Amino acid sequence: MLHVTKQRFLDAGLSLLLKHGYHDLGIQALLDDTGIPKGSFYHHFRDKEDFALQVIDRYMEGVHAGLDACLGERNLPPLGRVRHFFYMTQLHYESEGYMGCLLGGLGQELSGVNDQFRQKIEACFSAIAERMAGCLEEARQQGDLPPESDPQALAGLLVNCWEGAALRSRLRHDPAPLMAMLDFYFRAVTLP
Repeated sequence: MLHVTKQRFLDAGLSLLLKHGYHDLGIQALLDDTGIPKGSFYHHFRDKEDFALQVIDRYMEGVHAGLDACLGERNLPPLGRVRHFFYMTQLHYESEGYMGCLLGGLGQELSGVNDQFRQKIEACFSAIAERMAGCLEEARQQGDLPPESDPQALAGLLVNCWEGAALRSRLRHDPAPLMAMLDFYFRAVTLP
């Protein structure tokens, strides 16, 4: 279990990094938001980079919890479970004012300038796609996807498309790009 102070920093970091990005978020803004002294920050984190990498880990805990809940819903068919995960994610984005995906935002901001962030974020996207691929393989085996389908490739494509749609949704403050992308994707990959 995380120390309560560290947890407060990470929770604030999720919101502040979504809102401000990495470069525009200063340590002082984090301290002001949490009301925690500076020394406590450096007790729990080496520096701002270490902090942001741990925020990504915290974010992924939530993503994996969402994947567990949605992909584990055995009362839905496999494609329904995958779609439900993205629907729940869209509702989460809406509740945050369409701030979008932390991974996508930080990936766009930092991947060209910081290899550690690039590798970390790519590993996160790959982990999400891997989880999706298992459910897509189940759909293929049940005949909901063509037998020649490659669940790994379809899962990677789904994550890629979602991230592009999440950016458009953030720009517009509107879920329409997300829903249109899901409709298009599931029409394109399923059997006629």
